[in-house]
Amino acid sequence: MLIFGTAGLAFAASVVAQAGIYSCTDAKGRTITADRPIPECTDRAQRELSSSGLLKRQMGPSLTAHEQAAHDEKATQLADLRAREAEERRRDKALLLRYPTPAVHDQERAAALQQIDEVIKASSKRKGELADQRMTLAGELEFYVKDLSKTPGSLKRRLEENDSSALVQQKFIADQDQEKKRVNQRFNEELVKLKQLWPLTKPPAVISTRSSSSAKN
Repeated sequence: MLIFGTAGLAFAASVVAQAGIYSCTDAKGRTITADRPIPECTDRAQRELSSSGLLKRQMGPSLTAHEQAAHDEKATQLADLRAREAEERRRDKALLLRYPTPAVHDQERAAALQQIDEVIKASSKRKGELADQRMTLAGELEFYVKDLSKTPGSLKRRLEENDSSALVQQKFIADQDQEKKRVNQRFNEELVKLKQLWPLTKPPAVISTRSSSSAKN
């Protein structure tokens, strides 16, 4: 015969008090109650009640491996969707902070394009200098036009360097033209989004009480 001391009895009472009561209605319509999850109701919802009869939680039916995989996949997709939505809200907020008004956006576009135009201008100037240099070198080459094999090596090197530099400048200018298109495209895409966001930042129109009274009179 086992004899419990006072501490043992208190512990046992605590366990009983904390133990849940499980309840469900099985496939035959019978209400089943037990002190642990009910095997007959694994395919349907079960309720866990406290010792005082209050609902502690609602447990869904147990899932098969296939159902669990589908459930997990759906949960992952939902989490990804919420993450994308949160990231989109973050980008929208950052976009509004950077461009609070259409005027600011227009100014930023103009400044970005002006910087590229300045670079193109400097490159075009260098390209013109190379063209003038090429004409001078061509004049020197005329002395050897009857027999180009007699052209000095230094002149050949300068001609090659001139041609190479001219090609570099030409490609650089073409790249900057493409950069202008990319910048314009970026600002155009931002503008589409900002036109949706700007109206949301404006406070709703409020009609004063005085104006309302005047209108009624």
